[in-house]
Amino acid sequence: MIDYQSTLLGRTEVAEGTMAFQFEKPNTFAFKAGQYIDLTLSGSQPQLGPSDGMTHTFSIASSPSDKDLIVTTRMRNTVFKRTISTLPIGSRARIEGPMGSFILHNNTARPAVFLAGGIGVAPFLSMLSYATEEKLRHPIVLFYANRYLEDAAFIDALWKLERANPRFRFVPTLTRAASNNGWKGKTGRISSEMLLTHVGLLRGPIYYIAGPPTMVAAARRTLSEVGVDEDDIFGRKSLPDIENRESLGGANDWWGCLFQ
Repeated sequence: MIDYQSTLLGRTEVAEGTMAFQFEKPNTFAFKAGQYIDLTLSGSQPQLGPSDGMTHTFSIASSPSDKDLIVTTRMRNTVFKRTISTLPIGSRARIEGPMGSFILHNNTARPAVFLAGGIGVAPFLSMLSYATEEKLRHPIVLFYANRYLEDAAFIDALWKLERANPRFRFVPTLTRAASNNGWKGKTGRISSEMLLTHVGLLRGPIYYIAGPPTMVAAARRTLSEVGVDEDDIFGRKSLPDIENRESLGGANDWWGCLFQ
């Protein structure tokens, strides 16, 4: 695995409590949409010793054709996230990768169905951006579940992609309907009924699920119940952004509740 040097270029809040970080893409770094990297903050930071570093695994949210790399994370109270949230622009970082085979299949005759909750949307944003830019012919449906509208990272970018890509349908849903006054879209968990309404024949597409083990297991059960073949389901059992599980409390339980 090759290591690359990079530089922090900027940070942006993309949802309540969620930040996106923009890094310089090294000249020789190439990846496929849906892959991930290990990002190490160097020992040049005051809270780190000269030989110390902190490493975190991130899905790449940007398209392979973008000039920079975008990663995103919920801003929880961990040493890594406190450090990256205050890291001076221009700070150096090390990238290892790309890694992973969670990428769009080649057969354009088979639709792709993406199932995401919260920040699990990151690899799908990369795939959708690239598919739209390259005018790939895959029919794609993204189901995107969040508790509240303010939790939904990149939702405006996803609406924009749907307008730009006639083969892409975006189905966001909010699970706390009573607390989302004014929301006119779907509400409730991602269910077999919701899938049937928007996908139609459920045994034709390839399914992709991003999230921690409880979420992936719940989604797999839902798909199995409607007759989807196990070979047609790709699940990232541990979403790269969720490595510091000691800080999450009941996060796995919450992700599982996005599906029924």
